[in-house]
This record gives sequence, structure tokens and C-alpha cells, in this order.
Amino acid sequence: MTSRLAGTGQLLRLYLRLDRFRLSVWILAILVVVWASVDSLQNTLSDPESLQARAILGANPASIMMTGPLFTENYNFGTMVANELSLWLLLPTAIMAVLFTVRHTRTDEESGRLEMLRALPHGRLAATAATTVLVLLASTALGAATTVGLLIPGMVVADSVAFGLAVAVTGLVFGAATAVAAQLTSSAGTATGLGMSAIVLAFLIRGVGDVIDHEGSWLSWFSPFAWAQQTRLYSDLRWWPLLISLAVAVGLTVVALRLAGNRDLGAGIGTDRPGPAEAAARLLSPEGLAYRMETPKYLLWGVGLLFFAVAFGSLASELEGVLDDVPALNEWVEIDLSDLTTSFGSLVLSYLSLGPAVLLVTSVLRLRREEREGRLTALLLGGFSRPRVLAGWFAVAAVEAVLLMVVLGAGLGLGMVLGSGGGGWIGEMALASLAYVPTVLLYGAISALLLGWLPRLATLSWLVVTWSALVLFLGQLLRLPDWAMGLSPLRHAPLVPEAEPDPAPLAVMAALTVAFLALGLLGLRRRDIAEG
Repeated sequence: MTSRLAGTGQLLRLYLRLDRFRLSVWILAILVVVWASVDSLQNTLSDPESLQARAILGANPASIMMTGPLFTENYNFGTMVANELSLWLLLPTAIMAVLFTVRHTRTDEESGRLEMLRALPHGRLAATAATTVLVLLASTALGAATTVGLLIPGMVVADSVAFGLAVAVTGLVFGAATAVAAQLTSSAGTATGLGMSAIVLAFLIRGVGDVIDHEGSWLSWFSPFAWAQQTRLYSDLRWWPLLISLAVAVGLTVVALRLAGNRDLGAGIGTDRPGPAEAAARLLSPEGLAYRMETPKYLLWGVGLLFFAVAFGSLASELEGVLDDVPALNEWVEIDLSDLTTSFGSLVLSYLSLGPAVLLVTSVLRLRREEREGRLTALLLGGFSRPRVLAGWFAVAAVEAVLLMVVLGAGLGLGMVLGSGGGGWIGEMALASLAYVPTVLLYGAISALLLGWLPRLATLSWLVVTWSALVLFLGQLLRLPDWAMGLSPLRHAPLVPEAEPDPAPLAVMAALTVAFLALGLLGLRRRDIAEG
């Protein structure tokens, strides 16, 4: 066994060096968000009247779905902080664990880097073991950042430490689950999709379970998010649910290591189906290749996001009447209090728009990976120009992103029909989703612009997406200035169908999309192909 783990320490040091910038950004972002959020809440919702109003709102099924269980016994400021922040700290940590795990397991195998490393005296389990330790250190660092961010404003020490540990062990669970997925499949994209699907499934299970019982039902306990939130932070602290997460993480890690030791390099568990002897004619063009490589990802994510849309849509009508109990509701969320069902649907639609935007950015950046690993050169040798490749690839990904946006709008409308019993929502929300098309396409165009001119910095396009998510979910809570929130393209999209769409910002974003894409095509045409 020792020989199979040989070189683990060397690989761990290499991974830490490669990810030092990414990890620093994650840690700093979590620290700042937690600190700023608690400070903002102390300035706005610390008086007894505000806490009582927040507790009433938190008992609403829609709020429970979006935040977590509500423990009304001994409800205090700390309980409110945990309810507001816990899920939105657990989710990024889980996503980070998935991305880091796939990056250093299946992605390294696909690119051939792991094969080169195995030419050195490294055991066959070294990469998986080193990745597991990396995720352990990264998750622990995010947990520590959470604790520090809570302690600076003066939160209770024991509960703040438990909060940080809950964040850390949740990252371990999803990292270990993704490590298993990376052994089962031979594709990095599929492994990432499985890891993200696990996050979505855990979110939905936790949400439905907590709606059944606002303190958590039996169903909630099938979700790792519930194990973290059932510590009952700042209310009735209990540590033992964290042991469930730790035990599951250890068990999944053992499974991943055993699977890694029983398969060939580059292969998944089981026999891959052999492909046809000759490629289909449609695969010989950039558009056909993009369709073949990107569509499965859109379908996999689309199913998860559709369930998410229907589930949230079904809760929209639950907000009707809450205004009588919570008159200060508009201080916390940007919705029209005169028609809460429509306003809630509009708000959820803006959340859902991040899904197609993320997928479109991922698709454009996939072309950078094809370039770096030499496969783009093969397309160019087939007689296709560089602008044709990028334009064709972007067109396919953009069409699929737009279709997904419309499907999510229709799914949200379906949920609203199921929840309210009224009709007409499906078509109305599907039509409203079209207002987000310019915004979604703008994110992809920014990626294309960077890909064309600064390929090694193309991943900086994620900063725009990340900032947009921060503004969308925590902008009002953090009381960010208008100019800072205006840096998010999503900020300029109208909250339809609640508000009438203003054509001016939509036209500006459409024009920017065309301009950025044209500049990206020009840049790719003028620069050298950057392999390696």
C-alpha cells in the first residue's frame, strides 16, 4: 500500500503551488462576505422587532427552501445569521471541492499530465490521495475563514467554530463524492456534471425536507447540507451531525481510492463502448463538434435546473399574505409587495438566469482547453478558419443556452401553476425569460473577447460571473453601492414579468455582445495558437 501512495507529498505540493491563487481568492472572498454580511445585519436587523419579523418571514416555505431550517426556540441574532448565511457558504464550498477534485484527477488524466507524472516514482493512488488532502486543506481553510469572519464582529466563539467546521466537512463530503465520480467515468466533463448534480440533488432534498417540517424532517437527513445546518448554530448547538459528514467523507474517500487502484489510467470503471470507425459528417464541422461535446452538459445541467425551477415556482404563492406579518419585507429583497407571487417569480427567474450564463462561459472556455491541448489545430488543418471555429462554437453554445433559459422559465411557470392553481404562468414566465437572453449572451461574449486577445487570462471571465452572483444574492444585504452593483450585467436586466422591460439596457447589452464577439474573432485571427 505504501508503494501505491508513493509521491503523494510531492504531488500535494505541486497542486498547492498550482492552485495557490485560486485558493487565496476563495478564502479571501469567504472571509470578506461573512464579515461584511454580519456587520450589515448588526446594523439593520439586530433589534427585537426586526428579529421577530425575520423569524416570521423565515417560517415561510419559500424562505425555508432558499435558506434552510428555522429553529424558533431561542431565536436570536446568531440564529438569524446562521439561517441567512449557512446555505450560501455551504454551496460555494461544495462547488469548490467539486472543481478542485476534477481538476487534479480526471482532467489531468484527459490531458496526459498524469501519465507524465506516473513516469516518475509515483504510486497509482498518489494523485487521488493528494487531491483528497488538497480538498481537505482547502475546505478547512474556507471553514477557518468563515469562523474568523464571524468572530471579528463578535459572534459567539463555540458556535462560530462549529459553523466553520460545518463548512469544512461539507466540502469534504462533496469532494469525496466527486472523487468517486471521477473513477466511474472517463470524462472530466461528466465527472464535473455528476458532482454538480449531487449538489443540486442535495439542495432539493434538503429544501423539500425542511418545507415538510421547518426544523427538518426525516427527508432532510439524506442531504449533506442538512447535516451541517442541523448543528443548530447559535440556538441549541450540537456537534454530532458533523460526525455524519465526516464518516461519509471518509467512506467515500476509501471507495475512491479502491476504485482508483483497480482501473486503467484514462479509463473509467467498466468498459467504454467503442465508437464508430468513421466520424459522422456532422462532426466534421466546428458546429457539429460543439454540438456533440456541449449538448450532454446542457442536458445534464438542464434537468437539475428544471427541477430547481419547478420546486421554487411551486412556492411562489406561499408568500401571499406575508406582508401583513412582515411590513419591512422590501428592505431585504427587491420585490413588489402588491403582487408577491409575480414578484417572487421574477426574482427566482433572475436567479435561474445564472445557470445558462455559467454554462455558456464554460462552453466558450472549453475552446481554450481544446486549443491548449492541440485539438483546435486539428480543426484548423481541416480547412476551417479561426473565426469560423470560434463563431460556430459560440453559436451552438448560445442557442443551447437560450433554449435552456426558456425551458427554465417555462418550468418556473409550471411550478407556479402547480402551487397557485392558476393558469397562464407557463407562457408568461417563458416569455419573460427572453428578457435575460442579452445578459446571458453578454457573459459568453466577454469570455470570447478574452479568449481572442488574452487566452491565458480567459478564466478571468469567471470574475464577472462570480461578482454577478454576489450582487444578486447578497448585494442588498451587504449594502453595496449602486456603482459596484452596476458592474454586474445581470443588474441591468429587468425583473420581468413584475416590471415592464426597458429596451434601452437590453439593446446596450446586445450591442456589447456583438462588439465583444467581433473583437474576440479578430483577436483569435491575429494571434498565434497557444498550445501547452
